[in-house]
Amino acid sequence: MQAVLVKQPGDSSQLTFGQVGKPEPKPAEILVKIKAIGVNRMDIVQREGRYPVPAGASQILGVEMSGVVESVGTDVTSFRVGDHVFGLMYGGAYAEFAVIDARMAMHIPEGITFEVAAAIPEACITAWQAVKHISKLQKGQDILIHAGASGVSTAAIQIACLVGARRIFTTAGSDKKLEHCRSLGATHTINYKEADFAEVIKRETDGRGVDVLVDYIGASYWQRNLDSLALDGHMVLLGFLSGVQLEKANIGPILFKRLTIQGSTLRSRSVEYQQHLAEAVEKHVMPKIVSGDFKVVVDKVFSWKQVAEAHRYMEGNHNMGKVVLTIGDE
Repeated sequence: MQAVLVKQPGDSSQLTFGQVGKPEPKPAEILVKIKAIGVNRMDIVQREGRYPVPAGASQILGVEMSGVVESVGTDVTSFRVGDHVFGLMYGGAYAEFAVIDARMAMHIPEGITFEVAAAIPEACITAWQAVKHISKLQKGQDILIHAGASGVSTAAIQIACLVGARRIFTTAGSDKKLEHCRSLGATHTINYKEADFAEVIKRETDGRGVDVLVDYIGASYWQRNLDSLALDGHMVLLGFLSGVQLEKANIGPILFKRLTIQGSTLRSRSVEYQQHLAEAVEKHVMPKIVSGDFKVVVDKVFSWKQVAEAHRYMEGNHNMGKVVLTIGDE
């Protein structure tokens, strides 16, 4: 089968197509003929050689996909050949075929396209993990979500709405992205290029701060994040785009405000952990997606032959929502 391969760690020019062996499903797995693939920043970091792939996982890029069941493992009873499915996996999605643990696969509801389905797993499961599973956002609380136009954040904004958050603050770098965040339910939007988000939070909450904060930026936002949290606030750190080294950090607020700061990843978690989150998304989010009350934001769809262009598009921070690759039958 054909797959996207990385010639050597580096920029998008290192992406190429090659022939690899077609995987065989283990007893608890299904083999899927891929129709669409969700692109994530971890794909870019892995391409650069800076993302360790979990032990035993495929070295091929890609952790979320949609497609048609080609064959099933001997222990699988929940799927049949020909079923339309989507799901989260440990790797291998940038290929014509991929295997996925049946516990992490879901049936695509009627009316949902392959492109939309491929954009759901990573964003919605990660967002649910941060907003509900870890920080346990409650009705009437306030939340700050950074990088508001990213795939995960567009889902997190809407999950905060489902929970009944009182105020949903989000940051982004352009008025167009901020307008997009408001269309999804953000109540307060902050252009981080024009305003200090910590000062805005302080002003809008009368000095109290937010109960929950979701961050992917890391070092450059560290102190202002602590300043933005309320007493007993909870910060979930999902990335560190600005680096990991802190200089002259004041950790006092962690003690005095009784803050909880928790880092979290998803790809390195057990199937059982991911399955628990996927089931929550299937129960609480998928019905809203089907009804149209929860928007899966697909920003741009590329042919998988344009994978390098898709990576450059995401690296340039052009996307508002998910970038998706599609695989034709050629």
